[in-house]
Amino acid sequence: MFRGVALVFLGACSFGVLSTFVKLAYKEGYTLGEVTGTQVFFGLLILWTIVLLRMLLGGKSNNTSLRDKLKLVAMGTSTGLVSIFYYKCVQEVPASIAILLLMQFTWMSLLLESIQKRRLPSRFQLSMVLLILVGTALAGRLLSGSIPDFGIAGIIYGLLAALFYTFFLMVTGAAGNTLHPTTKSALILTGACLLVFSVFPPVFLVSGALFNGLLKWGLVLALFGTVIPPLFYAYGIPKTGLGLSAILSAAELPVAVLMSSLVLQEEVWVVQWLGVALILVAIILSNISSARQRKRARELSTA
Repeated sequence: MFRGVALVFLGACSFGVLSTFVKLAYKEGYTLGEVTGTQVFFGLLILWTIVLLRMLLGGKSNNTSLRDKLKLVAMGTSTGLVSIFYYKCVQEVPASIAILLLMQFTWMSLLLESIQKRRLPSRFQLSMVLLILVGTALAGRLLSGSIPDFGIAGIIYGLLAALFYTFFLMVTGAAGNTLHPTTKSALILTGACLLVFSVFPPVFLVSGALFNGLLKWGLVLALFGTVIPPLFYAYGIPKTGLGLSAILSAAELPVAVLMSSLVLQEEVWVVQWLGVALILVAIILSNISSARQRKRARELSTA
């Protein structure tokens, strides 16, 4: 149990540091296409290398159909869109604000689930959405006398990233569940890579940028964004359960805000930390409630 908790927590922290590293890469003059492209490219190489080594060492195969594997590749395009829109958002707004916009997937997931099931959210769920929105307003300093200087475009990019992250979460469990976690992650990232390269052709492979400093950012972003989180989640979530894992995953938010303050020297007000705390409370309460409902459903089914 402790190992599962540690893996999920570290996976969330890994996601949390991404926006800071992207900001640092931008400061060195690299473009959105170079940053996003190198992340998915090196992440793809690392994951497929792990898959190959596992096969060579006698890892078990499975009977997953080619159709299900192609579904995973198609699903991976949503993660590619998340990367593009999120990193574009990071380019436009402070890193501490970008992560807040991405966290809006919490209420978006609730909304899409309600549409899918044709059922209105409960009062408790609506109250949690309201708490998240109030927390976002505080964390974004929208209710204070000093609003950070950034344009509406950055907000739109952040919300689009949250939307496509919501789509990814909703479909990721629909195929490939019999595959080994490394293989499933590699197939999903293959789709992300194809999407990113169709938008930003990988000219960095021939331009010489890799050996002029881009290589280090590609490896760092691949490691913290496309290798550690999916693998740690794949091994940790089965041990901790979805409810606790979702709560632990909320660590991504304070880590991102803390990194932006310590490393990027972005100004983070006390009211912003209050907003972060409200969002975390809403996420924790929502997942505790969901866990209790699942427990009651299991008890009724076995009664």
